[in-house]
Amino acid sequence: MEFTTAAAASASSSSSRVLNSITQFSCFTATLLQKPSFCNPSNASLRFSAPFFSGDFSCKSTLKDTVTSISKMGARDFELSNLTALSPLDGRYWGKVKDLSPHLSEYGLIYYRVLVEVKWLLKLSQIPEVPEVPSFSEEAQIYLQELIDGFSMDDALEVKNIEKVTNHDVKAVEYFLKKKCQSHPEIAKVLEFFHFACTSEDINNLAHALMLQESMNKVIFPIMDELITAICNMAEDNASIPMLSRTHGQPASPTTLGKEMAVFAARLSEQRQEISQVKIKGKFAGAVGNYNAHLIAYPGVNWPLIAKEFVESLGLCFNPYVTQIEPHDYMARLFHAIMIFNTILIDFDRDIWGYISLAYFKQITKAGEIGSSTMPHKVNPIDFENSEGNLGKANGGLSHLSEKLPISRWQRDLTDSTVLRNMGEGLGHSLLAYKSALQGIGKLQVNESRLSEDLSQSWEVLAEPIQTVMRRYGVPEPYEKLKELTRGRAVAKESIREFIQGLALPKETKSYLLELTPHTYVGAAIELGKSVNVTMNLVNGVRAL
Repeated sequence: MEFTTAAAASASSSSSRVLNSITQFSCFTATLLQKPSFCNPSNASLRFSAPFFSGDFSCKSTLKDTVTSISKMGARDFELSNLTALSPLDGRYWGKVKDLSPHLSEYGLIYYRVLVEVKWLLKLSQIPEVPEVPSFSEEAQIYLQELIDGFSMDDALEVKNIEKVTNHDVKAVEYFLKKKCQSHPEIAKVLEFFHFACTSEDINNLAHALMLQESMNKVIFPIMDELITAICNMAEDNASIPMLSRTHGQPASPTTLGKEMAVFAARLSEQRQEISQVKIKGKFAGAVGNYNAHLIAYPGVNWPLIAKEFVESLGLCFNPYVTQIEPHDYMARLFHAIMIFNTILIDFDRDIWGYISLAYFKQITKAGEIGSSTMPHKVNPIDFENSEGNLGKANGGLSHLSEKLPISRWQRDLTDSTVLRNMGEGLGHSLLAYKSALQGIGKLQVNESRLSEDLSQSWEVLAEPIQTVMRRYGVPEPYEKLKELTRGRAVAKESIREFIQGLALPKETKSYLLELTPHTYVGAAIELGKSVNVTMNLVNGVRAL
């Protein structure tokens, strides 16, 4: 099944009408009482006589023509398309996030509601103490399963049409299923056992759990793994390329480019695994969590056990202590965990942005692409900026979900319902950000000559190893002596070597220090960069929720 936005009517004529209806502005020109010499370089400061301007400063705008033109376009011209979507996820960025649509869209919600309703009827047929729903024949089971497997966009639209009458989305699903099954002689006998003893939230909470589980397993985790792998490859490929560190923005002890990438690969991998440990939960305990209706109808059935079996049969974890709703605590944990992953990636995006600014990375250009509308030379780090911006937007939405969803008045209020419809926003902007970061990584080329140049101009970073060795051999005031030599001063290779020559150190030690350069003083950075894939235990392609 292919998921696409509805095709919009041609907008060419509409666009022409809008463009031809330019807003008419009539701004009264202010009278200039005193004209300073703005272009005179001798004016160190501008002095204005008060009042500087006089006259009517109001800007009068006439929007009548534009509004009239837009109103003439009509509702058909504003049907959902890339041009009319309110959210850029459903417009400009649709092609990059549409993989989430089968799971987190209105279609996805209806589909998973159908799945839960059908599976519950099948479960009832397996309970001996409920003889009114006998075991279904193989043919009837296949028929019911096909309602799930064959659920189409037309089916979803039919549910929405029923909802226009019922004004209740879950009840519309129940009526849809009854209509679909009334012609089947075996299932028609038990139509009233669709939605048996259920509150709407029994269906909804399981549908939302499945929506999250499937979108994470089939879309989000694979792109996370691809991103972590790409950064891991950056670490291994560049493990031996020395780089000047910067702490507080100032030159610091050298590292390697690969090791710094390994830090991000390890952080993201660890957080990805934290996300995968969140238990996706579900409830199925009726109107207030006590199986009231169940036990009135069939007091001899162990309904808590039946509910547990049913929820777990869907691949979810059972929550026995609930009100009308599953409390959504697991959702808060999941969204917070994703937010941390996103925050780590923001840190990565900003670091790469900075390295590009330092010319440590070049970016592969694409024919026909434009970096600036006025500066032809520009090759901007737009992918990392796009990623950073979308991660911030994602975290804003996920933060609200995490803070709001665990709160519900008494046994339930409806505030969670409208908020849950926005799960796709936070995950959609996250997905877009991950893809942007991956695209940016694919354009990077290491500029080794620039990296080497910075190191060659930073001999002062060898103050650390020299004073540390001096401490070992008991040379008095090693830190203070190196501070006097290097702090706030330009330090050259010659001055460092001259200082070392004058130290009272063993000959071999002195020779070792004389051979040391900013390029070679990288500690264990090379080994850390090369071994990151082993130490971080990267999870790839594993269903984790």
